[in-house]
Amino acid sequence: MAPDAGQADTRPRAPPCPRPHPIKHRFGMPRGGCYNAAQLMKCIIGIDPGLQCTGYGVVRTDGRDCTLLDGGVVRTDPEGPLALRLQTIHTGIMEVMREHSPEIAVVEQLYAKYHHPHTAMLMGHARGVIYLAAAACSVDVVAYEASMVKKALTGHGRASKSQVGRMVCHLLGLKEPPEPEDVTDALALAICHSRPVFASGAEAIHPAIAAAMQRGNRRH
Repeated sequence: MAPDAGQADTRPRAPPCPRPHPIKHRFGMPRGGCYNAAQLMKCIIGIDPGLQCTGYGVVRTDGRDCTLLDGGVVRTDPEGPLALRLQTIHTGIMEVMREHSPEIAVVEQLYAKYHHPHTAMLMGHARGVIYLAAAACSVDVVAYEASMVKKALTGHGRASKSQVGRMVCHLLGLKEPPEPEDVTDALALAICHSRPVFASGAEAIHPAIAAAMQRGNRRH
């Protein structure tokens, strides 16, 4: 109920939404100049939804190579009400999208069978507000299955998280995977969408990935 005229509004107010947390090292323009025209071709944001911690990673790509622009997480208060936690995710992701103006957002495809249905339901809530944020920013959303992301980066659909993390580092020129791993997962999604190329019915594998696979085969 609204307060009477002349009376102070003493109703409790929701706390302001925290800003997204960048990863330890903020990435921006390379030293010595600007991106060339090819690098400015497309901006992609990958998002790893989570009710407690939603990771994001932003890259620019010319369809072959990727340049890391940004990455971080949006954290929510684990003790807070669900509505405010979802609002925090929505606001945080919108801020990142407005800062970088990506052409596309990439999320992981939900799979049909979950061992923990309650967790899946909460994940669906987080995913929903991410779609809503993208719509508000006029950004299209695509989804990939986890196995497709792994195959795009490592050449194997059942690769481990550590293998995916190493390829993210290799393709983006990082010394070590960003932390927390939600950021690495988000960057993997963005990289996957940067090269959805199929030739003669087979996936076109990035040369760096092919070289890594050959080195691995020589060890056996």
